[in-house]
Formats: sequence, structure tokens, C-alpha cells
Amino acid sequence: MRPRPSSGALWRRLRPLTLALALAALLGTSLSALPAQAGTASRSQAAGSSAAVVRVAEFLADCPFSHRLPDDPIIFPGLPGASHMHSFFGSTTVNAHTTLASLQSSPSNCNPRVDLSSYWVPTLYNGNTPVEPTGTTFYYLGEGVRDDVIARIQPLPLGLRIVAGNARATGPDDNTIARWSCLHAGHVGASKNFVNCPAGTMLESYLDFPQCWNGRDLDSPDHKSHMSYPVGGTCPASHPVPVPKLRQVLRYPVNGDPARFRLASGPGYTMHGDFFNAWPEAEMERRVRNCIRPIIKCGADGNPS
Repeated sequence: MRPRPSSGALWRRLRPLTLALALAALLGTSLSALPAQAGTASRSQAAGSSAAVVRVAEFLADCPFSHRLPDDPIIFPGLPGASHMHSFFGSTTVNAHTTLASLQSSPSNCNPRVDLSSYWVPTLYNGNTPVEPTGTTFYYLGEGVRDDVIARIQPLPLGLRIVAGNARATGPDDNTIARWSCLHAGHVGASKNFVNCPAGTMLESYLDFPQCWNGRDLDSPDHKSHMSYPVGGTCPASHPVPVPKLRQVLRYPVNGDPARFRLASGPGYTMHGDFFNAWPEAEMERRVRNCIRPIIKCGADGNPS
């Protein structure tokens, strides 16, 4: 029988093996931890980058009230005083004689200043006193159509003129699309006519313009038929070119009994909006390319907000 080694001799034999195993275990643990840590960092960076982008196809222009005139350069071009009273936003010199060329050479109060377009609506009256909105935002949106349609939206053509809503509506259901609601009082609900907003709130008007263009005409005899609203999430064959949807949001500093309110065109359901596009083509194209098609929420400067 071979003699048993002493405890000292046994430790001298096992020590190299023990150290090797310990070192392997340590290295294995450290190396295996590196990919996980790197992956965590990458995921954190990706999450931070993703959080910086809001997935809404949108850019906007804030264009305050400029002036009032009984003019309408789309419906009654060259005929001053031929229209009901309108409140104008954006371009500060608009009148019955306004053309694309005059818009392009006139100042604008919009943010951004590069938006030389004009927007106008029938003036709101509280009794016989005109009331102008203190919040005036014009959103350009991709919503209303499928994502694959958003991906091929084209810039609004320079010089395009559109009228949305029905100034001659005889009732709430007479082809009107405008909506009235209350700021900070969603429980009141939206209506096609004026609503009774609680004290401390404001009367709001929402109006969506059509977002499908026939691809040919910058205007039409009725100022509407060259445009169309989407059907089933896409543009109809008669109007195959998707463009950004203009949403007009106006906030008036009034509330209470809606019987006191009227528009220059009549009851609340006659609310309508006119738009004469004078965005510089490069600026409109940039915003469509960087904000609308990739479905990114942008601010007035056309950059992610």
C-alpha cells in the first residue's frame, strides 16, 4: 500500500489546479458580463433616442389674428367689400386683390415667418362685438390615411387654394364638418353648433381640410372639387395625390350662453375656413420629408419637437 501524502504535500499538488479553476471562473464571469452590460447600454441609448421622437406625423404654424375685412380673395377675387366679414391670420396685407405673387412679397405674422400663407374665417361676434381668437394654430398632419399612404404624401403645391366647411349651411347636418368644443372642459362634448362653455374656459373651433388632391388644379369653380377627403384610409382614384391635412384650431376668449354668439356667415354650423398656400416650396418639401412621411412630430421650425 502506497503511503498517504501529508496534508502539506496534498495542498502543494492541488494549489495549481485550484488557482487555475478560480482564475477560469473569474475570467468566465467577467467576460460573460461584458456583453450583457454592453447590451444594456445599447438598449438604454436606443430607448433614449426613441423617446426623443414622438410618432405623430405633424408640423405646424402659429399665426395670430392680423386684420378684419369684408373681402375674400378666393371666393370674390378683385371685389372688395363683396363678402361677409372675415378675420385674417398669417399674411398681414391680404385683401380682395391678393394673389400668390403678393403673398410671396408680403410680411407674415406666423411662427415660422417663412410661412407666407393666408388663412381666414368668418368673424365671430358676441352680440354685436367682434371677438378674435387668442389661440390660432394651423396643424399639418398625416393622420386620416393609412401609414403606407402617409409614406407617399406629397407637399402641398404652391398657390393651392382650398375652402373647407359650408358657409351656406342651413342646419347642423347640411354638409358641415366644423366642430365646436370647450378648452379644458371635455365633458361638454363637441357639437356642430356653438356650445355652452363653463366659466374659466374658452370656446374652441376645429376644422379639418381635405387631404387628397386631383394632381392638376390649384383651384376649382366651387373652390372644393379639386380636393377630396380620404375614403377608407386612402385617397380616391379621382383625387390620387395625398397631401398633408390642414387642421385649423382657433380658441376664442368667450364662454357661457351660446345664444349670444354668431358668425358673420350665420350660426356656428356655417363655420368655414379658407387657405391660400404660399409656403416656400423647399420649406414645405422639407417638412413633408422630415416630419410627415416618417411620422415624426415637429414644431414650428420643422424639426422634431
